[in-house]
Amino acid sequence: MSFFTLITQDDPPVHSESNPVIDSRVTHDIDGPILPGLPDDVAKYCLALVPRRYLPAMGSVCKKWRSFLKSQEFITVRKLAGLLEEWLYVLTMDSEGKESHWVVLDRLGHERQLLPPMPGPTMAGFGVVVVNEKLLVMAGYSVIDGTGTASANVYEYDCCLNSWSKLSSMRVARYDFACAEVNGKVYAAGGYGMDGDSLSSVEMYDPDSNTWTMIESLRRPRWGCFACGFDGKLYVMGGRSSFSIGNSRSVDVYNPERHTWREMKNGCVMVTAHAVLGKKLFCMEWKNQRRLAIFNPEDGSRKTVAVPMTGSSSIGFCFGILGGKLVLFSVQDEPGYRTLLYDPSASPGSEWCTSEIKPSGCCLCCVTIKS
Repeated sequence: MSFFTLITQDDPPVHSESNPVIDSRVTHDIDGPILPGLPDDVAKYCLALVPRRYLPAMGSVCKKWRSFLKSQEFITVRKLAGLLEEWLYVLTMDSEGKESHWVVLDRLGHERQLLPPMPGPTMAGFGVVVVNEKLLVMAGYSVIDGTGTASANVYEYDCCLNSWSKLSSMRVARYDFACAEVNGKVYAAGGYGMDGDSLSSVEMYDPDSNTWTMIESLRRPRWGCFACGFDGKLYVMGGRSSFSIGNSRSVDVYNPERHTWREMKNGCVMVTAHAVLGKKLFCMEWKNQRRLAIFNPEDGSRKTVAVPMTGSSSIGFCFGILGGKLVLFSVQDEPGYRTLLYDPSASPGSEWCTSEIKPSGCCLCCVTIKS
């Protein structure tokens, strides 16, 4: 997903394995046992049982522990132990539109944590993706000393270590682009480039090798679009295309196994919020904020359902996913609005309900991470 704005502090320290802030506290026993006297598989299970709030401190004990906490194996062991929980990571903006920050909400909607400031300057048109239960913030547009430029920088937030690190830069600097995770890989498509020209280029990120690779381009330049993954395929839709008048309803579908694109019709346009839940795509289109569009990628069909009224009728929405339900946060700091929940598995007529889950400030974007 791609988002309009992000306010950050200027160049806070980036926590990474090469950062002396971390290395000065971490001992150099990477070749030793995880826990002396225990087989590594037993030791890993013991570490996975530690409550989530203590994990950042554990990452400072030694490089062996830190390496394990950063790995996908750690998430797998916690899942097998039945300890994985859903957490909402919400980017919020204050009411004056001057400062933004990431907050973490638990399943009850309580704000449990404030993330460290993300490195880098103020960004707009950046992309947000979750891969291997880590938060990636990619590219975007910034103005430095009066000069605007597109960025290729990528930052990763590790929820277990509560720290940001800089990953390999994208091959093409871009903003207002589509991005999504498919089969453990991250894709970035279209958008605007360094000179402001619209792009058709597409690139793929492999988190195992920390590398970006250019793949087959879109059939046409496309910008202001969004992407999602279904059944191992990448779907790019919405936004505008240089081959169409106005907003495009065409859907570009990429098959990673065949390395080919095909086109579908009847996609969503002028989308202000979207989320994937189950095998359906849920969208809110700008032209009608009181109708929830539901897109089925298997046959290209779509339907709409009415959104109940809470608060002002002019409220815009930001989507989240929690407990198998679609969460509709307000993008305005509206005191009278009660957060809506949509349950697609509920019986007809009882899909909607309200919730006390509500982040402070305006909600810019929201992702779900299990840890």
